[in-house]
Amino acid sequence: MSKVWLVTGSSRGLGRHIVEAALAAGERVLATARKPKDLDDLVERYGERVKTAALDVVDPAAARAAVQVALDAFGRVDVLVNNAGFGHIAPLEQMPEDDFRAQIDTNFHGVVNVTRAVLPVMRAQKSGHILNVSSVGGRLGMAGFSAYQSAKWAVGGFTEVMRHELAPIGIHMTALEPGGMATNWGNEAASQIPALLPEYEPSIGALLKLLGEHVGKEHGDPQRVAQVALKLAYHDNPPAHLLLGSDALYFAGQAETERNAAGERWQAVTLSTDFGTEGDIPAMPQA
Repeated sequence: MSKVWLVTGSSRGLGRHIVEAALAAGERVLATARKPKDLDDLVERYGERVKTAALDVVDPAAARAAVQVALDAFGRVDVLVNNAGFGHIAPLEQMPEDDFRAQIDTNFHGVVNVTRAVLPVMRAQKSGHILNVSSVGGRLGMAGFSAYQSAKWAVGGFTEVMRHELAPIGIHMTALEPGGMATNWGNEAASQIPALLPEYEPSIGALLKLLGEHVGKEHGDPQRVAQVALKLAYHDNPPAHLLLGSDALYFAGQAETERNAAGERWQAVTLSTDFGTEGDIPAMPQA
C-alpha cells in the first residue's frame, strides 16, 4: 500500500526532488510551499495523487492547516519531510537581527511546528516516519554560519530527544545530514553577504573563496538523496542521523577527531571537578 507524504519546502531543491521521487514511486503527496502555484505542474502530471497547500513553516496555525489538508485528501499522513530551510553567510555582528531570527525560526522552529502538528495523526495511527533535513553543518561549525548551523545543531538534538519520545508509539525520526548538493543552496547562502569588516577577512573571507570554488561542483546528487528518503520511509529501524555524501563523511569525521583529541587533552581538568577529588585543579593544557 502506498504511503502518504507531507513535504515542506517542495517548490525547489531537495524538497522538489523528494516529492517527484515519491510520486514516481506511486506514493501520494501533499506538497507544500510558500507559493503553491510553483507546484501546479505536478498536479497536471500526477492528478489526484498530489495535493498542494500554502505553508510558511514558522506559522503553527498554517502547519496545522496543512496537516488537515492532507487528512481531507488522503485520510492519513505516513511520512513527514521537514525540508524547508535556508541559510545566509555573514559575521554575526554584521548579520541583521531579523535575518538571524528568520533563519532560526525557519530551520528549527519550522521543524518543531510541523512535527507538533502531525504528531496527533501519527500517534493515532501508531506509525509514521519523520525525516528532518539537516546538514553536516549540524555536526560542525564554520565561520559565517552562526544562525544556520546553530539551527541545524538544534535539529539534531531535537531528533535525538524525539526519537526516545516516539519510539514506543511506533514513530521513527531521522536527521538527514547531507554535504554539498547541486540545489543552488550555495548561491542563495552567499546572496546577502555584507561588505566584510577587515577583521573577518581571515575567517569568513577565506570561507567565501572556498565556497566560490565549490558552488556548481557539489558532490551530492539530490535525486539520489531523494531515493534514500524513499527507502528510509519503509525502514523499520532507521538511524537517528544519516550523513549523505562523501564530503559530509569527511568533514564530520574531521570534526569528531578534533573533539575527541580535545577531550583527551583536557580530560584531567574534566575529572578534577568531582567531589572528593584530591589536589588542585590541574594546569590548563596549552595549544
